[in-house]
Amino acid sequence: MAETRATRLAHEQIYRGRIFTVERDRVRLPKGTEATMEIVRHPGSVVLLPMPDADHVILVKQYRYAIDRWVWELAAGTLEPGEDPAEGAVRECEEETGLAAARAEYLGAFYPTPGYCDEQMNYFRLTGLAPPAGRPAAAPDEDEDIRARTFALDEVRAMIASGEIVDLKTVAGMAMVGGR
Repeated sequence: MAETRATRLAHEQIYRGRIFTVERDRVRLPKGTEATMEIVRHPGSVVLLPMPDADHVILVKQYRYAIDRWVWELAAGTLEPGEDPAEGAVRECEEETGLAAARAEYLGAFYPTPGYCDEQMNYFRLTGLAPPAGRPAAAPDEDEDIRARTFALDEVRAMIASGEIVDLKTVAGMAMVGGR
């Protein structure tokens, strides 16, 4: 038996920003009741696991205003409209680490907050890392202050266990890679 879906009865966009929009919908839920839902619409993102070798990953440290602290995390970025996620991963790797990736291996995708947001995070392992040949590396976005550093996978796992790493996309990404 097929599962039923909600039916949208009314729709309005209540906010449009640089990265996402917020919509308010009146819906009839699968069980027949009506409800008002606010949804954050996001174009999707890529989460990077830049790996110089099988036992190391590059993390970035950046200030996150929403939690008012500096955070070590996997590099990530918003996809451009219509952008292929693998191409977006390679682009973001260069922008955030200064290294071009020869290979982008898709690892999977997750919805980090499906209760109110449709963002899909696409995870990629990036290998064959090297400075871009014959040109300067792409720069981070103007609002980013990023510091990249290579860590042993075991060191990152210890940082997660100790609470030093608090970013959930990083915790999920580290669960996707092996290590000794």
